[in-house]
Amino acid sequence: MTRYDAVIIGSGMGGLCTAFILAKEGMKVCVLEKNRQIGGSLQIFSRDKAIFDTGVHYIGALAPGQNLNRYFKYFGLMDALKLHKMDEDGYDVITFAGDENKYPHAQGYENFVEQLCKLFPEERDNLNLYIKKVREVCSAFPLYNLESTKKDFTNAWYLSTDTKTFIDTITKNKRLAEVLGGSNILYAGLENVTPFYVHALVVNSYIESAYRCVDGSSQITRHLSNSLKKMGCEIFNYSEAVKFHFKGDEIDEVELKNGERIAGKLFISGIDLAKTVDMVEGPQLRAAYKNRIKSLENSCSSFLVNAVVNENTFPYLNHNVYHYRIPNVWNGPMYDKAEWPEAVAVFPGTSSRCPGFAENFTAMAYMTFDEVKKWEHTFHTIPNYEDGRGQDYEDFKAEKAEKVLKNVFLRLPELRGNIKSFTCATPLTYRDYIGTRDGTLYGIIKDYNEPLKSFITPRTKVKNLLLTGQNINLHGVMGVTVNAVVTCSEVFGHPYLIDKIKATVD
Repeated sequence: MTRYDAVIIGSGMGGLCTAFILAKEGMKVCVLEKNRQIGGSLQIFSRDKAIFDTGVHYIGALAPGQNLNRYFKYFGLMDALKLHKMDEDGYDVITFAGDENKYPHAQGYENFVEQLCKLFPEERDNLNLYIKKVREVCSAFPLYNLESTKKDFTNAWYLSTDTKTFIDTITKNKRLAEVLGGSNILYAGLENVTPFYVHALVVNSYIESAYRCVDGSSQITRHLSNSLKKMGCEIFNYSEAVKFHFKGDEIDEVELKNGERIAGKLFISGIDLAKTVDMVEGPQLRAAYKNRIKSLENSCSSFLVNAVVNENTFPYLNHNVYHYRIPNVWNGPMYDKAEWPEAVAVFPGTSSRCPGFAENFTAMAYMTFDEVKKWEHTFHTIPNYEDGRGQDYEDFKAEKAEKVLKNVFLRLPELRGNIKSFTCATPLTYRDYIGTRDGTLYGIIKDYNEPLKSFITPRTKVKNLLLTGQNINLHGVMGVTVNAVVTCSEVFGHPYLIDKIKATVD
């Protein structure tokens, strides 16, 4: 039996980046993925020849010298990716029912202020203060900026300050406050819950620069997996890890659903935290630790309409649209079911096949798992398998899709009558394909009321079991990339690894 130096459970970006670092340092590594397609939220699918991203619709901080650009250079990605820069004067546009204005989030700190000042000329000082505070927070996270300095966050103000409250202290203009928080679906923002640092770290990367992946984000997965294979890493599909086997206090093997066992020295899980601790059936993890992990509340899920557009009918929009039917942008995850959807985000796709036009778009609205709970006993990851959950599930999706599209047409009327076909995704889709409990978008909720409770360290109570992925520090492409470095720092040492990465990219 082959014994690996490291066994990575889950092939999301966090798992792949972790595997890359370990393999680059000479370790014999394998990656286990339960599904056919690797990549987690980087997975894509196609309908009517149009490519859809399942989770990553745009990426920030990829311009030369910016933080993710430097990390991606280390992973050998920057020269390989096909990217398209989004509108510098408004990569995101926030809109409201009954208000014809289009409120932009622009690239570049000064430009961000200038574009909003066109609509809020009296708010320049407040907008400059907002940008100052965002940058202050980002500078306080060393790894976010590829620095090895260690900092004590215990009493940091941005951990114990919620985003909405903070923004309300920046400006008394209610519409501007809503605009600044208008892209909170990127982190499932909650009023009086989401810490300001989450908002700052996520939004800052796009203010620095915003790009789409041309023909889908799976190219990131493809290039990472090719690099891994060249370094001798093995990637196993249809290999769902279900149970750890121990020798003493350390894991010796992980058992797969088919009964096969994979032996290793180090095990790193990038899958759902609750599933990970459930794989430890013995006394190696105390019940109190397990209960703490399983009691952590997950962020909301979503409902997606993935629509193919008739050829050459919808000019490509080089920005996303966040449209609110209600004035409170922080109400999304707590929506009134009778009034759903209260907010819709629209992400136009970009393709090399039809420049100048969008061949597809994804419309996204919050949805809680309880809306699909009656079908929770069903499971499938079979492409084009439309009726696996019964006609009532299909009727449910059709009804919800109609409501989402109605809101899309109100803001983008040129799409009405020009949709060739569409498919839907629900929280069950996320659960099955991504492997997250309750179909959560971004893992556990970060709560400013208990800031340290949701800080999950990569090291567990089992000596040779580490964690990676979106539940460590921060979610998203930038978040899981940094998290992979955090995890691997537990293996090689913090200063050593950072210095090694910097030597590669600088």
